Amino acid sequence: METGKLVVLGSINADHILNIEQFPHPGETVIGKHYNVAFGGKGANQAVAAGRSGAEIAFIACVGADDIGERIRQQLVADRIDTQPIEAVAGHTTGVALIFVNAEGENVIGIDAGANAALTPDYLKRYQQQVIEADALLMQLESPLETVIAAAELAKQHHTQVILNPAPARELPDELLAMIDIITPNETEAQRLTGIAVNNDSDAARAANALHDKGIERVIITLGSRGVWLSENRNGKCVPGFKVKAVDTIAAGDTFNGALVTALLEGKAMDDAVRFAHAAAAIAVTRPGAQPSVPWREEIDAFLLQQG
Repeated sequence: METGKLVVLGSINADHILNIEQFPHPGETVIGKHYNVAFGGKGANQAVAAGRSGAEIAFIACVGADDIGERIRQQLVADRIDTQPIEAVAGHTTGVALIFVNAEGENVIGIDAGANAALTPDYLKRYQQQVIEADALLMQLESPLETVIAAAELAKQHHTQVILNPAPARELPDELLAMIDIITPNETEAQRLTGIAVNNDSDAARAANALHDKGIERVIITLGSRGVWLSENRNGKCVPGFKVKAVDTIAAGDTFNGALVTALLEGKAMDDAVRFAHAAAAIAVTRPGAQPSVPWREEIDAFLLQQG
């Protein structure tokens, strides 16, 4: 299949995950179970989702000069990702995320950026040809903001489509928003960007229009189990997801993003691309962990066939 080239710029973390009944209050110790270390980071999760779902993809990122960084790089190769733009940075540890998952499958997360902080504009310059030659650039906000802005500028100059998943939630400068073609916030992130609390479809429409006002053509607000609010040039609608039994929601949004861009680069219409991404995310939430839960293309296609 003829498919466009994707570059992901973003973070790599080792996720330390502990399952607990309920989140502890300050000063409280709770007993957990099923502790494990999985490979994560929003950038890496989205790269893996794209690689497994069939994209031609390169990943610009940093790991520490440590054993887990090398293991992650080897795994990314197995996930069909060009890892040439991933360097082991001396004097840094690979990024770390500490994750609690409660009985409802919700999570709370604390992060140490580690080597992700070394993904500077100068680092980007070494691999700028990847962005120049790509059809699309997918980014998140676990990398230094000045690098995200520099990459968006480079992409714009060379007609590379810019997709931003604005996570974790923060305010962003208008200069960056004006360079984005597709933005994919969740409700919390949409509120941070627009000041509009997203509790229903009319709120989602207002938040999407506020983002259109910033110069963004396509806005996809993810609404968890309700699906997404898809708005193109101010025409908005809710596109429901698939009903499944969630084990945990770690990397569900990342899986959605990686699969969405893959489908768009294959020339799928936006509605079909969203449906494809919903299917990938639905499979992911039925499995524990970040990257271990991300489905392969055959699984996504089979899931969609079952849905009819």
